[in-house]
Amino acid sequence: MALATTRSIMEQAATAGTGQGAFNVIHLETLEGLIAGAEAAGRPVILQISENCAKFHGGLEPVAAASLAAARKASVPVAVHLDHAEDEALACEAVDLGFGSIMYDGAHLDYAENVEVTARVAAYAHARGVYVEAELGRVGGKDGAHAPGVLTDPAEAAAFVAATGVDALAVAVGSSHAMTERSAALNLDRITALKAALDVPLVLHGSSGVSDANIVAAIAAGMTKINVSTHLNGFFTRAVREYLEANPAVVDSRKYLGAGRAALVPEVARLLALFAGAGTAPKLGRAL
Repeated sequence: MALATTRSIMEQAATAGTGQGAFNVIHLETLEGLIAGAEAAGRPVILQISENCAKFHGGLEPVAAASLAAARKASVPVAVHLDHAEDEALACEAVDLGFGSIMYDGAHLDYAENVEVTARVAAYAHARGVYVEAELGRVGGKDGAHAPGVLTDPAEAAAFVAATGVDALAVAVGSSHAMTERSAALNLDRITALKAALDVPLVLHGSSGVSDANIVAAIAAGMTKINVSTHLNGFFTRAVREYLEANPAVVDSRKYLGAGRAALVPEVARLLALFAGAGTAPKLGRAL
């Protein structure tokens, strides 16, 4: 199956009123596990590469090339997305490398500057057929760059989308990045108000800290794209620890990294099925 566009995947979910999973690539083994999970579920997936991930690999191009190549070989639609780029040049590089979408994160800027830079990035991306996500309001937990407790204002969000022309908007509704416990309380009334005020899909960041039931409720209230990273990293890391504890003499890293990769597959499949079913026939899987 050919590499999918983020636009096509997002439009399908938004039209159906269901949720779409977007999961972060950390390295080759997570990349492979995420795609295998999507194939097991028979569902499309959006692979996300963050600015931090690009820095870890010494630049965006190596991890991007691997992700795009793996996406092209997948048996389900797979799109590749740049997540949380605070560097305008990096966002433009992702466009040039063939990403299906980019997220320019100007939430650390004041409103006027956020609008200016986001609009400039969006114009560059749209001229090359690339889908654009932005963020308004501050989602907590991201390396101190975002302050918790701030909710996105619907009127300001509508003005921001009109001024920048973005295709999707990440909003602050109570979640926080990098949570390892699923205790975040979402403001469902604010999600409903944002959905009513905007004509672009809403994106939930920090979903690892949100329970199954609250994610399902958020999708029913109007969320479309559901970002998950820390939660899946936990599955990978626990499997590696368990393998090394059971096999203390192993030195072949493929053994324990393979265990981590395999641990992602059923949980990725479960999450994609949960999100896809949430808008039409809410049915909870086991608690995360």
